[in-house]
Amino acid sequence: MTNTMNPSGATKKIVIVEDNADLSEIYKTRLELLGYTCVIGYNGITGLYFIQKEMPDLVLLDLMIPDISGEQVLQTMRASSWGKNIKVLVISNLNEAEAPSSLRSLGIEDYVVKMNMQNDQIDQLVNGILRPAVQPNPNQPQSQA
Repeated sequence: MTNTMNPSGATKKIVIVEDNADLSEIYKTRLELLGYTCVIGYNGITGLYFIQKEMPDLVLLDLMIPDISGEQVLQTMRASSWGKNIKVLVISNLNEAEAPSSLRSLGIEDYVVKMNMQNDQIDQLVNGILRPAVQPNPNQPQSQA
C-alpha cells in the first residue's frame, strides 16, 4: 500500500475547486480510492474557505468558476500567510495560451487542459506532486535484485 500520510501522520488532503459537479465528484472518488482526503468547493468563495480551513497539501483549481475566478483564488492564496506555500494544480478548459500569464509566476505545480486528460491522468498528476518518486542516490551502490 502506498503511503498517503503527510509528515504529521495525517492523510494528505486535497481541496478540489471545480464548478462541474459531475467532474468534481469523479476527481474526489478517484483520489479517495488512492487514500487522499478530498473536499470540494463548487465556486471560488467556497473554494477559498475550504483551502483556508483545511490547509490542504494540494488544491486542484479550475480557472473558470463562479463568484471569483481561479486566478483570483490563487492570487488570494499567494498573498496570504496561510496559502503562500500550498501546492496548486490548475485543471482548466482553457488552453495554457489562453490562461492568464500570471499563473506560472504565482506558483503552480502544473497546468492541464481538461479535454486532453485521460481517465487515470488525475491519479498520475496528483501522485506525481504529492508522492514524488524517491530519486536514487548516485553515490550509493545499487542492490542487485
